Amino acid sequence: HVQLVESGGGSVQAGGSLRLSCAASGYTGTFHCMTWFRQAPGKEREEVAGMYSDRTIYFSDSVKGRFTISRVNAKNTVYLQMNSLKPEDTATYYCAARKWPGGGSWYVADKYDYWGQGTQVTVS
Repeated sequence: HVQLVESGGGSVQAGGSLRLSCAASGYTGTFHCMTWFRQAPGKEREEVAGMYSDRTIYFSDSVKGRFTISRVNAKNTVYLQMNSLKPEDTATYYCAARKWPGGGSWYVADKYDYWGQGTQVTVS
């Protein structure tokens, strides 16, 4: 039974920083791709940053230059360092993991096999 558990959310003032973590359990392989998505109230879910097992990284334009993503493949853990936070970054952040290649681009949400429960980030 695979589980993804996010942590690190909270409330912060604009310009501040937060670091989100997502730890996977119940899976002994290495996820092909691990990605952070977010969803603000009343808005559609959107991709934030994704990282493939070969270290290829993608960011959405809205966070490029402010957020970084990293992962420890051996632990199937992914991190999202969020700097220079803005009120528009306020959302529930979800970690997602894809087991195999061939699922299309990193931002295709319905190609992910596992999702975390989400962690709230509030920027005021």
